[in-house]
Amino acid sequence: MPNLKGKVAIVTGASKGIGAGIAEDLAREGAAIIVNYSSSPQKAEEVVGRIKANGGSAKAARADVSKPADARQLIDATLAEFGRADILVNNAGVYEFRPLPEVDEAHFDRMFDLNVKGLVFATQAAVKAFGENGGTVINISSMASLAATPNGSVYSATKAAVDSVTRTLAAELGPKKILVNSVLPGPVETDGALSLSNWDEFSARLVQQTPLGRIGKPADIAKVVSFLASDDAGWMTGQVIPVAGALRA
Repeated sequence: MPNLKGKVAIVTGASKGIGAGIAEDLAREGAAIIVNYSSSPQKAEEVVGRIKANGGSAKAARADVSKPADARQLIDATLAEFGRADILVNNAGVYEFRPLPEVDEAHFDRMFDLNVKGLVFATQAAVKAFGENGGTVINISSMASLAATPNGSVYSATKAAVDSVTRTLAAELGPKKILVNSVLPGPVETDGALSLSNWDEFSARLVQQTPLGRIGKPADIAKVVSFLASDDAGWMTGQVIPVAGALRA
């Protein structure tokens, strides 16, 4: 069982969906949690409330991590609140598919600014805050990084970049005892996914391509993240790990 007592974890984009599930599971394993949000303070406080109701420790912190200054402030807020930082989960991201004729500069920049630039600069700030015992960075990528999905050229490219950054930083930061891994969710049932106009059709098609025969839940992703954050995963770095019920990419 993962044991994270005494550790402090920052989860970006943790006010809902997969991020909220990750934050709550890390807290159950004993970590103190910074619940990062950009535009949903009420939902972030609800996550904090659930963690505290279960005996955990958590604090909500606003930051738009697509802005490097905000990413640095998020890490500073973590140190001010808990005095240390041990785990960074780069979960914040934006998801949008567009056919090539509809791709414009604003769409491209929005996707890369958060999904890639935000991840890099949040990691840069966290690495400076990790102590001499190192730390753990877990990047939430996507099965889209492996798939040739029509209309997903920009989104899929951002997630392929995340996986490349993961492997590269694992090699660069290993001597500092910092582990870096990617988790690649397949389709996951979240409020955002359920709100999609074509969710029923989309999910039914993906279930047919998934040997385990169902859509994922946030807890399916969170349990893997908690393992990677623990000492049990101390010999794992630079790994790109699908967590998708064997969905065929």
